[in-house]
Amino acid sequence: MKKLFYSLILLINLHSWSQEKSIAKNGVITFEASVATFEEIKATSSSAVCVLNSKTGDMASVINIKTFKFKNSLMQEHFNENYMESDKFPKAIFKGKIENYNTYNFDNQTKVQINGTFEIHGKSKNMTVPALLKKEGNNYILIANFILKPEEFNIEIPSVVGYKIAKSIEVSTTFKLLGQ
Repeated sequence: MKKLFYSLILLINLHSWSQEKSIAKNGVITFEASVATFEEIKATSSSAVCVLNSKTGDMASVINIKTFKFKNSLMQEHFNENYMESDKFPKAIFKGKIENYNTYNFDNQTKVQINGTFEIHGKSKNMTVPALLKKEGNNYILIANFILKPEEFNIEIPSVVGYKIAKSIEVSTTFKLLGQ
């Protein structure tokens, strides 16, 4: 009887959690590290995963580094092998919480701040990310644009090519989080 009771409690908790989470399984992340007059350094992935707890504003996002695609395959190879060392550090992770989440009405597109931690290339950094969040039925649209700096994540850019790569990387994300 005890096992049945605990199983029932577990099922109720899992059911209530599933009603609170919204998930994007194919979020889009693009970054650009181009410097004027040199070759475009830009890549996109449509494989990012993001989960939002719609009751608390807690969220997490993860991307497999090797899913970023460049126009130039050699650039993609250098990115994965020389800079990101994606065999050693295969994922980039962000865990955070939307500030003052419970005070917002998301029927209109709302500017929010997400406080959290990025883990990239084995290094963690606390950041606040500005974003736009809008609710559409049971779903949410989350759009964020922010800057990351390679040196903050121990990503070394050789001086031979350093002048061709921006010191500040422009990152844009779009997630359509589907309610469960």
